[in-house]
Amino acid sequence: MPEPSASSAERLGAITLHPIGHVRGGRAEVIDDNWGAVEAVIALDAERFGPEALAGLDGFSHVEVIFLFDRVSDDKIETGARRPRGRQDWPLVGIFAQRGKNRPNRLGLTSCEVVAVEGTQLRVRGLDAVDGTPVLDIKPVMRGFAPRGNLREPDWAGAIMQDYW
Repeated sequence: MPEPSASSAERLGAITLHPIGHVRGGRAEVIDDNWGAVEAVIALDAERFGPEALAGLDGFSHVEVIFLFDRVSDDKIETGARRPRGRQDWPLVGIFAQRGKNRPNRLGLTSCEVVAVEGTQLRVRGLDAVDGTPVLDIKPVMRGFAPRGNLREPDWAGAIMQDYW
């Protein structure tokens, strides 16, 4: 198989992202469970975006929010395997087989409910990011992008989510 050509990011060696906004409200501290009822606002950067950036988003029930786990220090980044939440009764799995915050690029992704769109502010429920978290992107949840076919996951993955929402 031929080698793929290098993208501009690969040639440059780095990728620069700028937050589109920040999480306001919700929780101030990272806690593993009970995020389902937490409401927060994603406040867009008013110097870059006007209300038109969120136009039409109120027609969707849910959005996917991509954010940065900015409170994870370099020494906490995991590149190998670990036991989810440190539980010895769960298997040792690679960082890419779990959704923990100590990821190499510190990216978080959550589907959450749209509560309201007000100017340059998006009120959501169920966003598991804390007050002040940089938001990198927002995308509407569309059935056409939902998983096709049956979804499969190991037993520990269902157990870890039992009280998450």
